[in-house]
Amino acid sequence: MRRTIVAGNWKMNKTVDEAVSLAKGVVAATAGAEAETVVCPAYPCLVPVRDAIAGSHVLLGAQDVYWEARGAYTGKVSCEMLASAGVVYVIIGHSEQRQYFHETNETVNRKVKAALGAGLKPIVCVGETLDEREAGRTEAVVEDHVTGAYAGISAEEALRTVIAYEPVWAIGTGKTATPEMAQEAHAVIRGLLGRAYDAPTADAIRIQYGGSMKPGNARELLAQPDIDGGLIGGASLKPDDFKGIVLA
Repeated sequence: MRRTIVAGNWKMNKTVDEAVSLAKGVVAATAGAEAETVVCPAYPCLVPVRDAIAGSHVLLGAQDVYWEARGAYTGKVSCEMLASAGVVYVIIGHSEQRQYFHETNETVNRKVKAALGAGLKPIVCVGETLDEREAGRTEAVVEDHVTGAYAGISAEEALRTVIAYEPVWAIGTGKTATPEMAQEAHAVIRGLLGRAYDAPTADAIRIQYGGSMKPGNARELLAQPDIDGGLIGGASLKPDDFKGIVLA
């Protein structure tokens, strides 16, 4: 059985004090939850949030990382730095990184390998844009992202990762993916993993849904056989909304 994992991606929101308050709210709101619960604040908030959730069921995640261990890379943060700050999970290849900051399959792959080498657990994002979906390229794009991200990654290493399927076209556009549409894409991803590795490995890897999951649609989405959790954006900034998803 795959344990459900719900991760809150706070993006570029919350000052340090606000992040600490939100983290404490998430701990209280999700107490007793069976799902693995993760919060991913911005870099300056990692250590304060780590301290705020210490001893609780909530785990710490980061929103990105750089693949080099150290050097003259102004503005970048290494895997070792994240690990030393108490980070457990790290989001890699988010659609916003691809859209705004020139992320590619190659850079995703380098980050995944570096994260695994440092003992971090990557949350690897894949998914198509509206233009790509309307052109009937959903499966091709997802295959390209998965194949690129997992190039040179062993089955043992892959088991330490989580995949987040992001239908970019359903995020903040007013368009929605039905649970059946989401399940179809998740099944495609699991099939790709089965071909890349084997059926037991594919069956064990968790695949989150990252397309505007909310308390109102979480239960139906999470009831799908291949949807193992959510990578949550806006709803993760409100403890009660996040609670509704985690408890679903």
